[in-house]
Amino acid sequence: MDIRAAIIVPTCNAGPQFQNFLNAINGQSRKLDITIVDSSSSDDTVAVAHQFAVNLIHIRRDKFNHGGTRKMAVNHLRDTDVVVFLTQDAVLSSYDSIDRILSYFDDEAIAAVCGRQLPRKSASPIEAHARIYNYSSMSFIRTIDDIKKYGLKAAFISNSFAAYRVSAYRKVGGFPENVIFGEDMYMAAKFLLAGYKIAYTADACVYHSHNYSLIQEMKRYFDMGVFHAREPWIRQQFGTAESEGLKFVISEIKYLSRHAFWLMPEGILRTILRYIGFRAGLVERHIPLNIKRKISMNPGYFKIE
Repeated sequence: MDIRAAIIVPTCNAGPQFQNFLNAINGQSRKLDITIVDSSSSDDTVAVAHQFAVNLIHIRRDKFNHGGTRKMAVNHLRDTDVVVFLTQDAVLSSYDSIDRILSYFDDEAIAAVCGRQLPRKSASPIEAHARIYNYSSMSFIRTIDDIKKYGLKAAFISNSFAAYRVSAYRKVGGFPENVIFGEDMYMAAKFLLAGYKIAYTADACVYHSHNYSLIQEMKRYFDMGVFHAREPWIRQQFGTAESEGLKFVISEIKYLSRHAFWLMPEGILRTILRYIGFRAGLVERHIPLNIKRKISMNPGYFKIE
């Protein structure tokens, strides 16, 4: 099947590694049109982008939204069967990563495919474990029938490297206009409930990891809780995230005990902060607006209510 595909990358102050990011795309065996949606970067992001054959869309930083911005970018595309989303810090690991992720769309029932994330060389043991735990070396396909067995994990996908079939995307309504986080899980859940398949491929990889501070970790999980509080249908249809979180914690403790035992106290503290952040996010409607802005990784999401 000859698939017409394009790449979309939201950017904001992508930093000195952005050149490597674009070089990796430029070195792919399949050449695709690239659209960069830049949220008023104040560094060299736009200047670096101009060195490559890309389409640039400029938006105000305060207008960025994880769902709405991506939806706007998809609406700019014409004659495209599949759109591949990358975040600005997810560097394709091999020359055929794009080809490998697109190969899954030969199955017309597949609506989305998520690629594998490998930890960067600079990743801490804690972050390396997160990538190893969440991104298996085994590929798989999920359908609505897998919800009973896998729960929330059935809707697993990541916005750092994922591809969407545009026709299926439009049938389920596309990305939500206003979401703090989790627009990728939102789409995966919609696809499964509509009868489509979603896939994970361990053969299409990017290098992507974050060495979050303790406070950043808590903020990220606060945003995750806010997402689930404002999209309650996902927990109703797929189950809660807490049981999966317990499995992750047990796995992390075992990993650190073998590879970095001196980080176990930090791992336990991070677990506590993740839980506090997530539970606070679930009850965010009771938290004052100015406090929510301080404990969120996306303070601009919280407008005057």
